[in-house]
Amino acid sequence: MSRYTIADLAERFGLRVQGDGGVSIDGVATLANGGDGKLAFLANPRYRPMLASTPAAAVVLRENDAEASPVAALIAEDPYAAFVKIASLFETRRAHAPGVHPSAVVDPSARIDPTASIGPFVSIGANSSVGAGAVVGPGCAIGEDCRIGANSELVARVTLVVRVKIGERVLIHPGAVLGADGFGLAMENGRWMKVPQLGGVSVGDDCEIGANTTIDRGAIDDTVLEEDVRLDNQIQIGHNVRIGAHTAMAGCSAVAGSATIGRYCLIGGAAGVLGHLDICDRVMVTAMSLVTHSIREPGEYSSGTPLMDNRSWRKNAARFKQLDQIARQLQARNKEQG
Repeated sequence: MSRYTIADLAERFGLRVQGDGGVSIDGVATLANGGDGKLAFLANPRYRPMLASTPAAAVVLRENDAEASPVAALIAEDPYAAFVKIASLFETRRAHAPGVHPSAVVDPSARIDPTASIGPFVSIGANSSVGAGAVVGPGCAIGEDCRIGANSELVARVTLVVRVKIGERVLIHPGAVLGADGFGLAMENGRWMKVPQLGGVSVGDDCEIGANTTIDRGAIDDTVLEEDVRLDNQIQIGHNVRIGAHTAMAGCSAVAGSATIGRYCLIGGAAGVLGHLDICDRVMVTAMSLVTHSIREPGEYSSGTPLMDNRSWRKNAARFKQLDQIARQLQARNKEQG
């Protein structure tokens, strides 16, 4: 079991100690459920009342909360970021032995680095490559012309359909599908024609893609995730979408084809972005919102109505249909009075 003193952690992560620096830490916990040897954190003021009674052995918090701490503390400018770094010391990840499992099927033209790990029941198609230290977990299917960069990991049952390029240190969780056909259709004489999807998918370094998330390949150009993009579970990314570096999207959100999302954006859960729109850098879209037009200015954007009791909602929904009529009546009245 890993164990560190508060003083050790302060020195390692550039923090300041308040109280006994010799307090020993062997894990992390919440303010409510801490105990002997556990380090908690306080970042959200909503949880400040819990600090006085926390059973944790020590707490990471801001300077202005330090006096209220009944236990040893690590003072940080950003307690949550500091806590994440400390918590990583206690994370144990299974080592993967290099080599190709006997049950894996690898095309003769594929290139597998000797230090890569190819798990059981994996298939790797023609002209694909797996870089140094990469891990392709059980049941993954790698199609033709795909590339997996060094030290990336496909946890299990990940599918790269065709022409998918994965950068370095990318983490893809189970069930994700990258490079499937985009939803491209053209109507002729009352019947749909399928638009050929001739592009691919390009994922930059240090990205993370959640379980059962799908990223369609482009119709002509690639669908692109720039570096350090973080996608939660069950997200749909349409063909030819481009997502800027350091953007994060929460679960069940969706982006329709050919939309562009800038850098350092935050897209809330179940939010939707219509196709062929542009969202500039540093935009936050709150959960359940629908983006129906391009966003040119950084800021926080929302749509939809807040939760209320059903009776009130039904009344307000009926009145919403009358807003235009009411507005016209008010304008007419103002003209008469003016």
